[in-house]
Amino acid sequence: MIEPLYLIFACFTALAALLAAIAIRTPRATPVRAAAIAVAAAFIPFAYLGLNEILARPKPMTHEWFQASAEHATVLGVSLDEGKAIYLWLRVDDTLEPRYYRFPWQQRNAEKLQKAITRAVEEGLGVRVENPFSKDSWTNQGEINIDLVRPSSPPMKTPTPAPQIFNPREQHVRATVPLGGARC
Repeated sequence: MIEPLYLIFACFTALAALLAAIAIRTPRATPVRAAAIAVAAAFIPFAYLGLNEILARPKPMTHEWFQASAEHATVLGVSLDEGKAIYLWLRVDDTLEPRYYRFPWQQRNAEKLQKAITRAVEEGLGVRVENPFSKDSWTNQGEINIDLVRPSSPPMKTPTPAPQIFNPREQHVRATVPLGGARC
């Protein structure tokens, strides 16, 4: 599977190449066409650097479009920047890849998260946020819904079956001697 970063970069490069091709075909003076090609060529490394730089940055909550209707998210980490933002490391809807988000600061939500994390650490539980991207939860009137959940136990290996030995006599011959030794 192709990494999304490379796919987006390939799209940027194709668009820059298309713009450069259009600039070459226009009936302009040669210096103007050369400048257009130079700008298109400079666009490619800046696009890559920009994409690479934003990878480690937390995504603002309002920029989550693909998973905006997620029902729940498991909280893997919390960082509070008092008065500015709440940073959450989330695993959304049981996906394997965690994501890093920036949520707007709200004192009530920060305190609720802090209490939930403290209790979860003490009791060995996990923290799950319901409807994490709901705008109602992060406004001044709203409040996030937090559940403490037991971590899922790893699947147990099924016991190995007892060894089976094929005995061809059992299919056709039955024991005719009862346990007492008397014949029937």
